[in-house]
Amino acid sequence: MRRVSNAPFSSPQKNMSATSRKASASSSTPLAIPIASPSTLDQHRQFASHRYNAMANRLTDVSQMDVQAAFDQMRSLLSGRPQVVYKTAYYRKQTKNHWARDDPAFCVLQVGLLVVASLAYSIAFRTTIMGGLSFLLYSLLWNWLVPGIIVATIGRELANRHLAGTQSSSHVKQSVEWLYAFDIHCNSFFPMFCLLYVVQFFLLPLVLGQSLFSLLASNTLYAAAFSWYWYITHLGYRSLPFLSNTEVFLFPVAAIALVYVLNLVGYPFGMGWNASRLFAQVYFA
Repeated sequence: MRRVSNAPFSSPQKNMSATSRKASASSSTPLAIPIASPSTLDQHRQFASHRYNAMANRLTDVSQMDVQAAFDQMRSLLSGRPQVVYKTAYYRKQTKNHWARDDPAFCVLQVGLLVVASLAYSIAFRTTIMGGLSFLLYSLLWNWLVPGIIVATIGRELANRHLAGTQSSSHVKQSVEWLYAFDIHCNSFFPMFCLLYVVQFFLLPLVLGQSLFSLLASNTLYAAAFSWYWYITHLGYRSLPFLSNTEVFLFPVAAIALVYVLNLVGYPFGMGWNASRLFAQVYFA
């Protein structure tokens, strides 16, 4: 008769406990962490660097500039619907994922116009060659470039810190690009250029006079030019859908109106000044 083995059998409870111990041991094993991809900040820096390089390359090749589109934008800025210019920025954002221009033609044309206007003023005021070069550099640096850098930097910081509305966590957070802020300055500068460099040139015999009418014409011209600048600036920031309360960019217009009125009221008391005569004394005295 065959003997039955007395080896103990494993109970179901023991098998289940062993299985649970293995599962807990495997769950406590640290998982391998994949190598992190470049941060979003680095990606933005690489993208911005690529755009700067692309624009620099287009600066050296005039055939890559869309000059006709730049002239069309200038004409729109002088029309009754200057906000049309900023619609192209919206389309650019949808197709290329950035708001700023990637074509330097607009800036190049502005520099060229400033050169021609500076030459015309130098001839009109009969300055020396060095005086004409000095006025040209002053126009390019202190009337266009440096104020543009300052206004663009301050406007961008103001918009990103205080005007950007609460954005959903499910969407990519948007911010104002510095190049777009400088584009706004270039757009705003062009109507001011047309008034203070072109219109004023043909009105020099009138606005340089010493009468009340000359003072009124000159100061109206300057007040309109600077007010137009800030209005176009306001339109540029208002076109960004993630900004709110962009009316703050219209506050300088109120200050300009106040100075205009005070200057006019102070004229009978000898405290009024003619902006065009002051311009001529600063640049061509």
